[in-house]
Order: sequence, then structure tokens, then C-alpha cells
Amino acid sequence: MRAWLVGLLAVLVLVVAAALVMEGSDEAVSPETALAVSSLLGEGDDAGLSRADPDYRPVFPVDHGPHPDFRSEWWYFTGNLEDGDGRAFGFQFTIFRFAMDGETVDRSSRWATRQAWMAHLAVTDAAGQRFLKAERLARGGDLGLAGATHGPFRAWVGDWEMVSEGEAFLPLSLSADAEDFGLRLRLLPGRGPVLQGEQGYSRKGPGEGNASHYYSYTRLPAAGELQLAGEVVSVQGNAWLDREWGTSALGPDVSGWDWFSLQFDDDTELMYYQLRRDDGSADPLSSGSMTGPVLTPLRSSEVRLEPTRFWRSDSTGIEYPVAWRMEIPSRNLVLDVDAVLDQQEMDVSVNYWEGAVIVSGTRDGRPLRGRGYLEMTGYDRNGLSP
Repeated sequence: MRAWLVGLLAVLVLVVAAALVMEGSDEAVSPETALAVSSLLGEGDDAGLSRADPDYRPVFPVDHGPHPDFRSEWWYFTGNLEDGDGRAFGFQFTIFRFAMDGETVDRSSRWATRQAWMAHLAVTDAAGQRFLKAERLARGGDLGLAGATHGPFRAWVGDWEMVSEGEAFLPLSLSADAEDFGLRLRLLPGRGPVLQGEQGYSRKGPGEGNASHYYSYTRLPAAGELQLAGEVVSVQGNAWLDREWGTSALGPDVSGWDWFSLQFDDDTELMYYQLRRDDGSADPLSSGSMTGPVLTPLRSSEVRLEPTRFWRSDSTGIEYPVAWRMEIPSRNLVLDVDAVLDQQEMDVSVNYWEGAVIVSGTRDGRPLRGRGYLEMTGYDRNGLSP
């Protein structure tokens, strides 16, 4: 990745968050000034920072908490919900942490920190054809504006928070309110943690340490309420958590990815990320897994992905493939993945597409349906990686 982008985003986050927590708005950020999430994970000045270790295995509950010696990490919740009338909703609530550098801050000021925090919140109202989004930025330090702990687990940016109800990680509550929408959800134990990649070590580049530590909770029963422009909606459904931390995870010629998290009606799940090179081709290190009674890794050679429909954003001019055909011949699996709403673009301080999807297809010739989430980064106005 381009090292200057990493530095620029670090400055952006730290400067904006220097004095206060800010609540995001629905105003678009232009593609000229916004940055892709993928730019956070490329190669840069990583002196003093730790890198993912292929011999390390995640340890719980400690690894639910922060890893400040790594460049970046996130707690990434998505999910599909319904109200009592069958109205469909999607949600995303993510907290990101970024280390500005690897040097230890040794100053008496409570403002002193090398950590910056960013949170994204979004709700998709499929029936109402609405996509609501917001962002908050904060600095670390001893002021309590943002942070994370593992015993018990809590991660927060301002009053947006993810918090365990006791010493165990689950049950867990999500709470966040933006100007005209918000959510309060309770997540129960389901499937997970699932160690992605090689026992939690997920390779994404050829160099030493071009990887992340990565685990998922692929199905978490969820219930609570959404607030939508004054309307309070009781909902229930299933959530998904992705946890990753690393330093310079991506290889130098990877500019973006397409990530799928799919929950099927037969109580199985599929995760797959396609890493895209600068020329638009798929990187052989693209990877995934299928979960159910057993965990089955997916290699890039097994998966065929082809966009089938595109949508261009009015606010940024960026074109995204919002429908896909996925074929996995070795698993007798054919899937069509389609956005429940085309406009699910997160055009905040970074530009990416993150949204709820509907899945239909066949497994072993029998019908298969499901819901999930799709994330796409690194697209420009021509729909290609920059």
C-alpha cells in the first residue's frame, strides 16, 4: 500500500479528534479528500510496532481487549434484523483503533497518547429505502474519551459503546445514538470464536508479518431496538463479529478487498475475502471459511467471484459491484448475493461500501437462502482499484 496514505490518515484522525469527540453527519466526503479503509493496513513506518506472529494463538478473554502495540485493530459488528411485521433492517457498528507510531509517550499531560479511535454506525431500512450513517473520532490518553478493556470487555468512543454484561464476553450490549438514529442491541452466545486463516493467523501479503490475527463470531442471536427518526422499532435477528489486529497486514500491490459474511437458513455460515491487486486481479492469498458442525477453510483457487450488477454513488461518483455470483465447485455451492439497498456507501472520513445483502442459490443441487453483509474497499470512480 501507499505509505503516504497511512501517514495522512493518521494525521487526519488525530487532528480531527484532538480536542473532542465528534458525531458524524450524513454529508459526503469527496473522493479527493476521503481515504479507503484499506490504506490503513499497508506498509509504512512500523518501527516499534508489533507484527502478527504465525506461532501465536488467540487467548481469551485477553484478546477481546486492545492490542496497542499493533498498528490497527477493530471490533466489527454487522447483522440482519426484523421487526414483528417482517420489515428487514441491517446494522453496522464498528470501533477502530490506530497507533500513530511505535514510540512510547512519556509526558505528564493527560492528553498525551499515540492512539486514535474511530467509530462507524449505520442502519439500513430496506422497506423504507433508507441508509443512515454516522461517525465519531476521538483520541486516546487518560481522558476517557475512547478506549477498550478486556476484563470485563468494553470498547467505547464517547457514549457509543460495546460492553459485556459480566466477566464473560457474552452476553454483550451495543449502544450508540447519532443525530437521527441509533441502536440498542443485546447479543447472546452463538457460534464462535472461529479462528480464521491458520489458527487465527490470516496471511494477506507475501512479506513477514503481512498478516493479521483474526477471529469471528459468525452467528450471535440479537434483539433490542432501533431508533429511526423518532420511531422506535423492536427487532431481533442475527449478528456477526469480526476481530482483527495487525501491522502492515496487506502486501504492497493490494489496493482493496471484497468481503462477504453470509449466514444461511440451514444454520451454516460462510466468510470470504477477495484481495484485489492494483491491476484489478484477485490475489492468491484471498481466503475464507465455511462454518457449521465443522470449520472448513476456503482457498482462493476454490472460489469463483463475478460481479453481476453495478451501482454508482451520486455523492462520490464511485462505482461499486452491488451484486455478485459466487461459485465454489468443490463444495457444490452456487450463490447469488444482492444488496438489499444499493445506496449503502459509507462516505465519511473514509469511503467504502458496507451493506446488508440477500443470498439465494443451491448447495448440492438443493435450494439455499440466507442473509449477510458485504464490504467493498479500494474502488474509484471507474469501479477499479486506484
